Amino acid sequence: MKIEQESSVNKLHFTFATFIFFIAIIFFATTVRTPITGVGSIISYIREDLRISNTLAGFLTTIPLLAFAIVSPFAPKISRKLSMEYTLFYSLILLTIGIILRSAGNIPLLIIGTILIGVAISFGNVLFPSFFKAKYPYHVGLLMGIYTVSMNISAAASLAFSQPIAEHAGWQGALGCTVIFGLLTMIAWIPILRSEHVEQGKTEKEAKLGNRIWKSPLAWAIAIAMGMQSLLFYCSTAWIPEILVSQGFSLDKAGLMASVFQLSQMPMTFFVPILAEKLSSQQPIVYFFTLCYLIGFSGLLFQWTDAILIWMMLLGLAAGASFGLVLMLFTLRTRNAYEASEISGFAQSFGYLIAAVGPVLFGFIQEITGSWTVPNILFIATSIILFIFSFISSKKRYI
Repeated sequence: MKIEQESSVNKLHFTFATFIFFIAIIFFATTVRTPITGVGSIISYIREDLRISNTLAGFLTTIPLLAFAIVSPFAPKISRKLSMEYTLFYSLILLTIGIILRSAGNIPLLIIGTILIGVAISFGNVLFPSFFKAKYPYHVGLLMGIYTVSMNISAAASLAFSQPIAEHAGWQGALGCTVIFGLLTMIAWIPILRSEHVEQGKTEKEAKLGNRIWKSPLAWAIAIAMGMQSLLFYCSTAWIPEILVSQGFSLDKAGLMASVFQLSQMPMTFFVPILAEKLSSQQPIVYFFTLCYLIGFSGLLFQWTDAILIWMMLLGLAAGASFGLVLMLFTLRTRNAYEASEISGFAQSFGYLIAAVGPVLFGFIQEITGSWTVPNILFIATSIILFIFSFISSKKRYI
């Protein structure tokens, strides 16, 4: 089966084949979030059953982020050897193996499986922006919107259902059931393997990009924006419930507010990529999410708890908008799919390295200061840094 397209302009034709392509993209998006997001809500089950330390238990959520940081720069090079389509397919196989091993019920396989899952997801993280740019360059915003909102919906579902499943089927069942998404995605991906593969041939000029990307101020601006956005998201996800509990909220209410934060991201993750593609400068989007971040984190800092629902909604809108924009910058600031994959690998490696150490650093600061005041101030400072480098990156130019 082949997805029909106009070879000259690569515009989508809404045929049955295109419908299957969308289904495959949606399924793939679920595989890059559900194996990770559900771990946090059942970490206590894993710790008690395997009798592991809090440090090792916490490390289970950090391993994938470290894998993202290490593997991301190599994903474009591997895809040029195997093709993007087959690289992504093989990553699904690796993901499936990782999920099965992680659910086996012993410590060594738990760690090995988690590492394999992180390695596998790295390829989807890096390659999809350039895959969309190569496949349908006139519809990148729409495809990125569908992809990112699918990621967030599946992440929210994973958070909601992991704990109830663990109650009835144990933590192994809760983690193991995510293998279903990998298997379904492999089936949905078969038509894409049979269709025309995207062109990744590099010219001599393009070949020099990998060497000079470390010297590009714009590439570093995008990478720092990615890092600050990742730090804000993962630190918020990890610590906002604890911050709310320290301000007098019950565990149930804090969990509900964390869900509001997650759900509020969804509209922005869909609409921002589409809007960003249409704007000549994306700086209005930067103004919007920065304002939301500053108001939301200020509400937490000054403990204006009566309006906590508003603060969580604003932070969710900001997180969704900043994530959607940063992913689009990989395609908006590059001329072709080759460059998009290179900057994606570079920026995500740096970004996830920051994200991996961020939650630990914030937790450490809270321990030595005895309060969440300094971490809340750091949230605001990070938002300002994100504004500066996102603003620089949003001016129309190319790496």
